[in-house]
Amino acid sequence: MSDPSRPARTAAVIPAAGRGVRLGPGTPKALRTLGGTPMLVHAVRAMAASRAVSLIVVVAPPDGAPEVSRLLHEHPLAERTDLVVVPGGQTRQESVQLGLAALPDTIEVVLVHDAARPLVPADTVDAVVAAVRAGAPAVVPALPLADTVKQVEPQPPGTPEPVVGTPERALLRAVQTPQGFDLATLRKAHDTVVEGEGATDDAGLVERLGSPVVVVPGHEEAFKVTRPLDLVLAEAVLARRRATDGYV
Repeated sequence: MSDPSRPARTAAVIPAAGRGVRLGPGTPKALRTLGGTPMLVHAVRAMAASRAVSLIVVVAPPDGAPEVSRLLHEHPLAERTDLVVVPGGQTRQESVQLGLAALPDTIEVVLVHDAARPLVPADTVDAVVAAVRAGAPAVVPALPLADTVKQVEPQPPGTPEPVVGTPERALLRAVQTPQGFDLATLRKAHDTVVEGEGATDDAGLVERLGSPVVVVPGHEEAFKVTRPLDLVLAEAVLARRRATDGYV
Protein backbone atom coordinates (compact mmCIF):
# COMPACT_ATOMS: atom_id res chain seq x y z
CA MET A 1 0.00 0.00 0.00
CA SER A 2 0.93 3.65 -0.20
CA ASP A 3 2.95 5.76 2.18
CA PRO A 4 0.36 6.98 4.74
CA SER A 5 2.17 10.33 4.98
CA ARG A 6 0.94 11.34 1.51
CA PRO A 7 -2.31 10.78 -0.39
CA ALA A 8 -2.21 7.90 -2.85
CA ARG A 9 -2.88 8.96 -6.43
CA THR A 10 -6.22 7.55 -7.56
CA ALA A 11 -7.54 6.61 -10.99
CA ALA A 12 -10.91 5.33 -12.18
CA VAL A 13 -11.38 2.72 -14.90
CA ILE A 14 -14.78 2.71 -16.61
CA PRO A 15 -15.40 -0.35 -18.81
CA ALA A 16 -17.90 0.75 -21.46
CA ALA A 17 -17.43 -1.86 -24.17
CA GLY A 18 -20.68 -3.78 -23.63
CA ARG A 19 -23.73 -3.72 -25.88
CA GLY A 20 -26.43 -3.54 -23.19
CA VAL A 21 -28.84 -6.02 -24.77
CA ARG A 22 -31.40 -5.76 -21.97
CA LEU A 23 -32.10 -2.17 -22.98
CA GLY A 24 -32.78 -3.37 -26.51
CA PRO A 25 -30.85 -3.38 -29.78
CA GLY A 26 -29.05 -0.41 -31.27
CA THR A 27 -26.74 2.01 -29.51
CA PRO A 28 -24.44 0.53 -26.83
CA LYS A 29 -25.92 1.03 -23.38
CA ALA A 30 -23.18 3.41 -22.21
CA LEU A 31 -23.97 5.74 -25.11
CA ARG A 32 -27.74 5.85 -24.51
CA THR A 33 -28.81 9.32 -23.47
CA LEU A 34 -29.99 10.30 -20.01
CA GLY A 35 -31.45 13.79 -19.83
CA GLY A 36 -30.05 14.42 -23.30
CA THR A 37 -26.50 13.40 -22.34
CA PRO A 38 -24.94 9.95 -22.87
CA MET A 39 -24.86 7.80 -19.73
CA LEU A 40 -21.12 7.38 -20.16
CA VAL A 41 -20.62 11.13 -19.84
CA HIS A 42 -22.63 11.13 -16.60
CA ALA A 43 -20.53 8.23 -15.27
CA VAL A 44 -17.28 10.01 -16.15
CA ARG A 45 -18.51 13.19 -14.48
CA ALA A 46 -19.46 11.18 -11.39
CA MET A 47 -15.88 9.94 -11.03
CA ALA A 48 -14.43 13.39 -11.76
CA ALA A 49 -16.68 14.91 -9.09
CA SER A 50 -14.46 13.26 -6.48
CA ARG A 51 -11.39 15.41 -5.91
CA ALA A 52 -9.49 12.22 -5.10
CA VAL A 53 -9.67 11.02 -8.71
CA SER A 54 -6.97 12.52 -10.92
CA LEU A 55 -7.20 10.19 -13.93
CA ILE A 56 -10.10 8.45 -15.67
CA VAL A 57 -9.57 5.65 -18.19
CA VAL A 58 -12.60 4.85 -20.33
CA VAL A 59 -12.49 1.45 -22.02
CA ALA A 60 -14.45 1.77 -25.26
CA PRO A 61 -15.86 -0.91 -27.58
CA PRO A 62 -12.98 -2.52 -29.52
CA ASP A 63 -13.87 -0.66 -32.70
CA GLY A 64 -15.34 2.42 -31.05
CA ALA A 65 -12.49 4.23 -29.30
CA PRO A 66 -12.35 7.16 -31.79
CA GLU A 67 -16.11 7.70 -31.48
CA VAL A 68 -15.99 7.61 -27.67
CA SER A 69 -13.00 9.98 -27.65
CA ARG A 70 -14.89 12.48 -29.80
CA LEU A 71 -17.95 12.18 -27.58
CA LEU A 72 -16.01 12.84 -24.38
CA HIS A 73 -14.11 15.70 -26.04
CA GLU A 74 -17.49 17.36 -26.55
CA HIS A 75 -18.10 17.17 -22.77
CA PRO A 76 -14.77 18.32 -21.25
CA LEU A 77 -13.88 17.84 -17.59
CA ALA A 78 -12.19 20.22 -15.19
CA GLU A 79 -8.46 20.56 -15.89
CA ARG A 80 -7.50 18.71 -12.69
CA THR A 81 -8.83 15.41 -14.12
CA ASP A 82 -7.00 13.65 -16.96
CA LEU A 83 -8.97 11.47 -19.36
CA VAL A 84 -7.76 8.58 -21.53
CA VAL A 85 -9.77 6.35 -23.88
CA VAL A 86 -8.53 2.87 -24.82
CA PRO A 87 -10.16 0.10 -26.89
CA GLY A 88 -11.59 -2.78 -24.91
CA GLY A 89 -11.67 -6.54 -25.30
CA GLN A 90 -14.27 -9.20 -25.97
CA THR A 91 -15.15 -9.69 -22.27
CA ARG A 92 -15.52 -7.37 -19.32
CA GLN A 93 -12.44 -8.83 -17.63
CA GLU A 94 -10.37 -8.27 -20.77
CA SER A 95 -11.61 -4.69 -20.92
CA VAL A 96 -10.75 -3.99 -17.28
CA GLN A 97 -7.30 -5.49 -17.80
CA LEU A 98 -6.73 -3.18 -20.76
CA GLY A 99 -7.83 -0.24 -18.62
CA LEU A 100 -5.43 -1.24 -15.85
CA ALA A 101 -2.61 -1.57 -18.38
CA ALA A 102 -3.14 2.10 -19.33
CA LEU A 103 -2.49 3.34 -15.78
CA PRO A 104 0.87 4.97 -15.04
CA ASP A 105 3.13 3.72 -12.26
CA THR A 106 2.21 6.73 -10.11
CA ILE A 107 -1.30 5.33 -9.53
CA GLU A 108 -1.74 3.37 -6.30
CA VAL A 109 -5.51 3.27 -5.85
CA VAL A 110 -7.89 2.32 -8.65
CA LEU A 111 -11.66 2.46 -8.88
CA VAL A 112 -13.58 0.27 -11.32
CA HIS A 113 -16.96 1.78 -12.13
CA ASP A 114 -19.88 0.61 -14.26
CA ALA A 115 -20.75 3.06 -17.03
CA ALA A 116 -24.36 1.98 -16.44
CA ARG A 117 -24.30 3.54 -12.94
CA PRO A 118 -24.34 7.17 -14.09
CA LEU A 119 -25.65 8.84 -10.93
CA VAL A 120 -23.42 7.60 -8.11
CA PRO A 121 -22.87 10.52 -5.69
CA ALA A 122 -19.38 11.89 -5.07
CA ASP A 123 -19.69 11.11 -1.34
CA THR A 124 -19.93 7.40 -2.17
CA VAL A 125 -16.86 7.59 -4.41
CA ASP A 126 -14.96 9.41 -1.66
CA ALA A 127 -15.93 6.80 0.95
CA VAL A 128 -14.59 3.98 -1.21
CA VAL A 129 -11.30 5.81 -1.87
CA ALA A 130 -10.88 6.64 1.82
CA ALA A 131 -11.32 3.00 2.85
CA VAL A 132 -8.66 1.84 0.37
CA ARG A 133 -6.29 4.58 1.49
CA ALA A 134 -6.88 3.45 5.08
CA GLY A 135 -5.48 0.03 4.23
CA ALA A 136 -8.25 -2.15 2.77
CA PRO A 137 -7.05 -3.94 -0.39
CA ALA A 138 -10.59 -4.07 -1.81
CA VAL A 139 -13.69 -2.02 -1.01
CA VAL A 140 -17.23 -2.21 -2.35
CA PRO A 141 -20.20 0.09 -1.71
CA ALA A 142 -23.35 -1.85 -0.96
CA LEU A 143 -26.89 -1.57 0.38
CA PRO A 144 -28.95 -3.86 2.63
CA LEU A 145 -31.58 -5.86 0.76
CA ALA A 146 -35.20 -4.74 0.95
CA ASP A 147 -36.59 -8.01 -0.41
CA THR A 148 -36.43 -11.53 0.91
CA VAL A 149 -34.16 -13.67 -1.27
CA LYS A 150 -34.81 -17.28 -2.25
CA GLN A 151 -32.26 -19.77 -3.48
CA VAL A 152 -33.77 -21.97 -6.18
CA GLU A 153 -32.98 -24.95 -8.33
CA PRO A 154 -32.79 -23.43 -11.84
CA GLN A 155 -35.26 -24.71 -14.43
CA PRO A 156 -35.92 -23.89 -18.10
CA PRO A 157 -37.41 -20.41 -18.68
CA GLY A 158 -41.10 -20.25 -17.80
CA THR A 159 -40.94 -23.37 -15.62
CA PRO A 160 -41.63 -23.18 -11.85
CA GLU A 161 -38.40 -23.40 -9.86
CA PRO A 162 -38.22 -25.29 -6.55
CA VAL A 163 -37.00 -23.24 -3.57
CA VAL A 164 -34.00 -24.88 -1.88
CA GLY A 165 -33.19 -22.23 0.73
CA THR A 166 -33.84 -18.77 2.15
CA PRO A 167 -30.61 -16.91 3.02
CA GLU A 168 -30.73 -14.67 6.06
CA ARG A 169 -31.42 -11.25 4.58
CA ALA A 170 -29.58 -9.36 7.34
CA LEU A 171 -26.33 -10.99 6.20
CA LEU A 172 -26.71 -10.00 2.54
CA ARG A 173 -25.82 -6.81 0.68
CA ALA A 174 -26.53 -5.59 -2.86
CA VAL A 175 -23.17 -4.50 -4.26
CA GLN A 176 -22.66 -1.36 -6.34
CA THR A 177 -19.73 0.46 -7.93
CA PRO A 178 -17.25 2.10 -7.93
CA GLN A 179 -15.32 -0.73 -6.36
CA GLY A 180 -11.95 0.40 -5.03
CA PHE A 181 -8.65 -1.46 -4.89
CA ASP A 182 -5.01 -1.27 -4.12
CA LEU A 183 -3.79 -1.35 -7.72
CA ALA A 184 -1.22 -4.10 -7.18
CA THR A 185 -3.86 -6.33 -5.61
CA LEU A 186 -6.33 -5.87 -8.46
CA ARG A 187 -3.68 -6.48 -11.11
CA LYS A 188 -2.66 -9.69 -9.34
CA ALA A 189 -6.31 -10.80 -9.19
CA HIS A 190 -6.84 -10.23 -12.91
CA ASP A 191 -3.59 -12.02 -13.75
CA THR A 192 -4.41 -14.99 -11.50
CA VAL A 193 -8.15 -15.64 -11.64
CA VAL A 194 -9.81 -16.75 -14.86
CA GLU A 195 -13.11 -15.04 -15.66
CA GLY A 196 -16.06 -17.31 -14.87
CA GLU A 197 -14.42 -19.08 -11.93
CA GLY A 198 -17.21 -18.02 -9.58
CA ALA A 199 -16.44 -14.30 -9.71
CA THR A 200 -18.99 -11.89 -11.18
CA ASP A 201 -17.23 -8.63 -10.33
CA ASP A 202 -13.73 -7.32 -9.66
CA ALA A 203 -14.11 -7.72 -5.91
CA GLY A 204 -14.99 -11.35 -6.55
CA LEU A 205 -11.66 -11.82 -8.31
CA VAL A 206 -9.88 -10.44 -5.25
CA GLU A 207 -11.92 -12.73 -3.00
CA ARG A 208 -10.71 -15.68 -5.07
CA LEU A 209 -7.15 -14.66 -4.17
CA GLY A 210 -8.06 -14.95 -0.50
CA SER A 211 -7.59 -11.22 0.05
CA PRO A 212 -10.06 -9.38 2.30
CA VAL A 213 -12.87 -7.29 0.82
CA VAL A 214 -14.78 -4.78 2.94
CA VAL A 215 -18.12 -3.06 2.43
CA VAL A 216 -18.92 0.63 2.89
CA PRO A 217 -22.41 2.15 2.66
CA GLY A 218 -23.66 2.55 -0.89
CA HIS A 219 -26.35 4.93 -2.12
CA GLU A 220 -29.82 4.32 -3.53
CA GLU A 221 -29.05 6.60 -6.52
CA ALA A 222 -26.07 4.45 -7.55
CA PHE A 223 -28.39 1.90 -9.15
CA LYS A 224 -27.53 0.22 -12.44
CA VAL A 225 -29.47 1.26 -15.54
CA THR A 226 -30.12 -2.12 -17.12
CA ARG A 227 -33.79 -2.22 -18.17
CA PRO A 228 -36.11 0.42 -19.64
CA LEU A 229 -37.77 1.02 -16.25
CA ASP A 230 -34.35 1.83 -14.75
CA LEU A 231 -33.94 4.51 -17.41
CA VAL A 232 -37.26 6.07 -16.38
CA LEU A 233 -36.11 6.17 -12.74
CA ALA A 234 -32.75 7.64 -13.72
CA GLU A 235 -34.47 10.39 -15.71
CA ALA A 236 -36.54 11.24 -12.63
CA VAL A 237 -33.47 11.38 -10.36
CA LEU A 238 -31.63 13.54 -12.88
CA ALA A 239 -34.58 15.92 -13.23
CA ARG A 240 -34.73 16.32 -9.45
CA ARG A 241 -30.99 17.02 -9.26
CA ARG A 242 -31.20 19.61 -11.99
CA ALA A 243 -34.11 21.31 -10.26
CA THR A 244 -32.60 21.35 -6.76
CA ASP A 245 -28.82 21.05 -7.10
CA GLY A 246 -28.04 22.84 -10.35
CA TYR A 247 -26.76 19.59 -11.86
CA VAL A 248 -25.88 19.92 -15.58
